Amino acid sequence: MAIIRVSPPLPGPEARFRGMFQGSSPVNPGRGRATIGAMPVFLLSHRHEPRECAAAFAAWRGFASPLRHGRVPSTCLAGAHSLWWRVEAPDSTGALALLPGFVAERTTAIEVREVEIP
Repeated sequence: MAIIRVSPPLPGPEARFRGMFQGSSPVNPGRGRATIGAMPVFLLSHRHEPRECAAAFAAWRGFASPLRHGRVPSTCLAGAHSLWWRVEAPDSTGALALLPGFVAERTTAIEVREVEIP
């Protein structure tokens, strides 16, 4: 999955308490981001019809994006025709701007945050 500017985890035992200092707590989701300059993370979920598969890949030709030439999870070869990217962007519009128009029109930008599963 392509990851653009995702911060590395904190080292050592501090990583366990990361939610207290950065991002929203799953216990108190209203607190928001506490780190200055933190960029929202989006999961870009793309789906196209089987007949559009060639066009979805051809759309990248000549399109400047840090997502080009990377590897991402895809179900095209399994017949479901979906792809996913994980990116950081100021908002959903900025996240979708990383994709060529044909691909962006068929993509949903979902803001996500990591939580620790107990």
